[in-house]
Amino acid sequence: MSDGAIERILVVCTANQCRSPIGAAMLADRLARRDLAATVASAGTQAMEGAPATDGTVRAAARYGIDLSHHRSRRTDPEMVDTAQLIVTMERHHLREVVVLDPTAFARSFTLKELVRRGTEIGPRTPGETGGDWLERVHAGRRSLDLLGASAVDDVEDPTGNRFTDHESMAVEVSELTDRMVELLWPSGGERAAFRPVRSRPTR
Repeated sequence: MSDGAIERILVVCTANQCRSPIGAAMLADRLARRDLAATVASAGTQAMEGAPATDGTVRAAARYGIDLSHHRSRRTDPEMVDTAQLIVTMERHHLREVVVLDPTAFARSFTLKELVRRGTEIGPRTPGETGGDWLERVHAGRRSLDLLGASAVDDVEDPTGNRFTDHESMAVEVSELTDRMVELLWPSGGERAAFRPVRSRPTR
């Protein structure tokens, strides 16, 4: 990534109708509120092109002041992966499919929970440290074998057809994790001079 800046972020789930749309929209909102530069997009590893967000997702997002009524799903492709400086997935298997599309993406691809967990362990980005350098520290010591299978430690559950979760609780979890991710990557007391005005866009 040029000069270590994180300018393009891709959020990935399965169908791009639930978790990744709301996650990308929440992240774009947080960055915009703090005048931080990033373009946030979302996609799904098995998405049908042009499908709307689920009704439950639209309702859950609305509680956070986010309008997903115009969202349309997109399928993850190699170009999206190649051009993103950070890829955030909702489950381990999404991360594995991203790496299949581009094996070089592993070092900049994390599940949302994994990024927050590992970031918390090493501490937030330090003054003068680029986002890319911080991600390198987060990635240090990771093994692809550690991301085999499914794990509640790393996966945000899909509320679609899942009796153990629902859209509202998923939205709460994603919101809390997103807040923590932003605070780790862009600490409130950190340097601001390196960031240009926000260029976030609605997820499509």
